[in-house]
Amino acid sequence: MSKRSATDTIKGYFYQFDYSIDQILNLPNKDNEVTIEGIEDIDIESSNESTAIQCKYYSKTEYNHSIIAKPIRLMLEHFSKVKKGQKEPLKYHLYGYYKSGQHKLTQPINVTFLKDKFLTYKESKVQVKHHEKLNLTDNDLESFLEILSININAESYSNQYSSILSSLGSLFSCDDFDAEYFFYNNALNEIRKIAIEGDVENRKITKKEFLKRINNKQLLLNKWFSQLKGEKKYHKELKSQYFTKLNKESYERFFIIELPHNYSIVELKKIVMLISKKYSNLKQRETQTYCPYIYFHNINTTDLIELKLQLYNEGFNFIDGFPFLGSTFSKKSISVKADYNNQIKAKILTETNEISSLISHLKKTKEIYQFYLIKPFLIQDTNNILHVSIPVSNFNNIKEII
Repeated sequence: MSKRSATDTIKGYFYQFDYSIDQILNLPNKDNEVTIEGIEDIDIESSNESTAIQCKYYSKTEYNHSIIAKPIRLMLEHFSKVKKGQKEPLKYHLYGYYKSGQHKLTQPINVTFLKDKFLTYKESKVQVKHHEKLNLTDNDLESFLEILSININAESYSNQYSSILSSLGSLFSCDDFDAEYFFYNNALNEIRKIAIEGDVENRKITKKEFLKRINNKQLLLNKWFSQLKGEKKYHKELKSQYFTKLNKESYERFFIIELPHNYSIVELKKIVMLISKKYSNLKQRETQTYCPYIYFHNINTTDLIELKLQLYNEGFNFIDGFPFLGSTFSKKSISVKADYNNQIKAKILTETNEISSLISHLKKTKEIYQFYLIKPFLIQDTNNILHVSIPVSNFNNIKEII
């Protein structure tokens, strides 16, 4: 699959996810409930009615009746079961974006048009009339049309996306960057988690609960999002927001980096020195001095010792929380303030549990920057710190971002 085709496919998935997010955000009542990928792509339940919605994005395709014929037949099958008392009554809605051809569908449609264009088709060269298979009369089809709505003039991907960001900005009183990289990404990850639940009851969520879940301090980005935006633009925006400020604040910053199998100690040493250079302040007359904590995930013990040895031999001063041979990890030892006199340029951690221990121990403002390959390996439940989790396709991407 070409890069352009892959991006188009991803955009199609995003469009459906975004539609679900947009519908939730625009529910009139916070207690209204939606079911993600229920009977259709999304089912919306209010106090007095339920609607099953199917959403499709065909940015490169001209509209033809055949494209929506099968979804309509599936909705009619559900309607047939409602008539038999086997299913709960619903309204049905088709929502789709098409490159062109919208003029081919004139609404409202009548029973004859419904039967000729959507319900009659060929199967193994034999004509099939779907309404007859379901034993539905013209009066039944009239009733079906009364609860069926079709919109083939749906919003474009970009317009829908802008609408979501605008809603998030209003709901959380935030700027454009936070709306996109923070709350939208949280919403996207929440929708994706809900959609893959096996039990339909676990795919239901109210607007109130959804807003609660996405309102947290952990910025969790995903690879689809970076591919859709384009890696260069994605890296540039992250760098601008988090890594190009003057960084004069005396914060406790944790840089947590997952390593690929083919890492080199030389590259790790460069990363340590780069992070230290940008996120240390050891000036003589500066009262608010600091240096970063660094942890490499999946580094083996031998390589970690070799990394420390090379840093030591090059005069790079660091501490690791082990004050003497044979000691256990000491929070007191590693939380010593870095300053002009001791010239501690970095604090190198060995295990993830050291991070969790320090998060609760340190009193100053804390920030975590996690770079991962497949999925985040450190999840912090606390809601009072900035935790940015950034997927990177290549270890060297980190240098472009920080």
